[in-house]
Order: sequence, then C-alpha cells, then structure tokens
Amino acid sequence: MRSLVAVVIAAALVACAEGDPAPDSSAARAAPAQPDSARPLATRGGFTEPEAVRYDPDQDVYFVGNWGGGATDAKDNNGFISKLQPDGTLAELRFIAGGTGGVTLHAPRGMTIVGDTLWVVDADAVRGFNRKTGAPLATVSFAAFQLGFLNDIAAASDALYVTDTGTDHIYRISGGKVTVALKDSALGSPNGITRDPGADRFIVVPYGGDSVIKAWTPGSRTLTVVGRGTGTKLDGVEILSGDRIIVAAQGDSSIHLFSGGTGRPIIHTGGAPADIAVDTKRNHVAIPFVDRNLVEIWQLPPQS
Repeated sequence: MRSLVAVVIAAALVACAEGDPAPDSSAARAAPAQPDSARPLATRGGFTEPEAVRYDPDQDVYFVGNWGGGATDAKDNNGFISKLQPDGTLAELRFIAGGTGGVTLHAPRGMTIVGDTLWVVDADAVRGFNRKTGAPLATVSFAAFQLGFLNDIAAASDALYVTDTGTDHIYRISGGKVTVALKDSALGSPNGITRDPGADRFIVVPYGGDSVIKAWTPGSRTLTVVGRGTGTKLDGVEILSGDRIIVAAQGDSSIHLFSGGTGRPIIHTGGAPADIAVDTKRNHVAIPFVDRNLVEIWQLPPQS
C-alpha cells in the first residue's frame, strides 16, 4: 500500500474533463503482451497521486484511488476515485470525489468490494460507496484510536480487516464497530493485506522489517511465514491461481511472484509500485505510482 517515505510531488497535471484523453505523454499505449514483461501494455497518466487500484470483475473496470495532493493525513477532502477501463482508457476521472455529492474523502488508500459496496480506507476512517453509482453509503470512524497510517483492507465473510502500517495493528470492522484484531511487532509495519479464500486466512506483507510474506488467521495471535524473497518495502499483494502470490516491492521497483514459498521479481517498473490490482479476466496487473501520477497495466506470466 502506501509508502511511508515522504514524497515531494510537483504541481498536479492540468485537469482534464472526465473521460477526455490525457496529454500525449500519458495517453494509453498498446504493447505486445509478454510474460516476465519488459514494458507495460498500457500507461495512463492524468491522476493525482494514485496510491491504490481495485478491479471490479462484474463491471470490468478498475477503481483508482487518488490522494489529490497535500499531506496524506490532512482532512482536506480533496481525494477522489477514478474509473479506468482494462485497456488503460480513462472512463471517469472523478467518479467519487471529496466535496461532491455529499462525499467526504481525504486521501483514499486500499479498497475492497463486498456486494455492491466499495469499501475505501481513508486517513481517519473506512468509507463505503455504491460501486455502481458512487453514492456514499457508510463511514466507520477510527477517531477512538491513535493511528499511524491506515492502509489496506480485505474482507472476510463477517468482517473487514484494515492494516495500520505505522502502529503494527490489524483492525477488525464488524457491525460498524472497530476493534483491535492483532497488534504485533512481528507484522513489520503491515502494508498490503488480502484474503486467501482457499485457506480461509489472510496474507499480510510488511513495509518494514524482513522480506517475507506471512499468513494470519483471524482470532489467532500467530503469524506464519509463507514466502521469502528479495524485495523490500512491500506494498500491495494479490493472490493468483495455483497458490501463487504477487507483491509490489518498492525497494527494487518491482513486482515479485511467490510460488512454492520463494519470491522472485517478474516485472521491473520505473518507479515505486503501490497497491496493485489483478484483472482476473485477462491476467493483467494494474500498478499505481504515487510520485509519477500514473497507472501502468502489465501482462502477468501464465501459470507454469
């Protein structure tokens, strides 16, 4: 998810009308699909500090969370969520936008979908929006907690789980109430989290600490190492078919594939990849870059 390294961003790109093409340097461009890719299939600019992407297979669209500039902990209500087509075409720049239509959104981070609700982590809350209309549905406040950096979110059948990278916490949301699910320094500044439905557990990756990915079962106080690699400053994480796991590693600007407990870089990017999303229809991965104001779409290798 979010890098905790302070980023100094140049002035935002000139705003475009929703759906209008971005400037030439950020227009989507096609390239041959390649496993262990050398270049992206498409690149789309025109975003403002995009930190997270979530794929909606039902609508066949990516949601892109934009911080909107300014400090990431500021209650400035300038964050927004864009819709991006699978080929890299910008469908709607400000689908959900702070200060518009009753929406409060400061600096959106990780996202997950439950039914028709798009749940979004914000600086001080988790917010729910209708994934089809963008209408605000719910806000779960974290005002009772001393927060470090709320980051990623994943859903179980009965609850949502949220990482706090700054305080080594995983929080649980159920019935609109927040409780501490786990606090452990062994989390290593937990960043990305995703549910492993095949094993009824969560995979959690550290932004700090060692270069391992771990499994955690709600209710347990134990973390189990499920993969070791070479990447550091780990961010977004997704599970692929065949018990494979991909992780964004900001330390070497790469996407790492974990299989059989061992990780290796398969995509080398030109920046610090944040919270990734997998297009399950095409076997593509969308990679946001906060400091580059763009999202790249890459081909993933087939299952071997």
